[in-house]
Amino acid sequence: MLEQEVKEMIIDVLQLEDISAADIDTDAPLFVEGLGLDSIDALELGVALQKRYGISLSAESEDTRRHFASVRALAALIENNRSK
Repeated sequence: MLEQEVKEMIIDVLQLEDISAADIDTDAPLFVEGLGLDSIDALELGVALQKRYGISLSAESEDTRRHFASVRALAALIENNRSK
């Protein structure tokens, strides 16, 4: 399941040793509340998305903020890119 894959990527890329994929709510915000990630984490995730899935995102784009809203939103972005 793609959402599980995204959760595992977040844990791996950000080295979140004390969190398991089951601890991450698919619909919870990734930044501020929810998982509590910051802009450095977003940059690292963006690089991982580009390496793993060939997805390139602009840091200033409103779309990027929307894609990084939750695990579900990231999974939808990956899915949309796969179908192109």
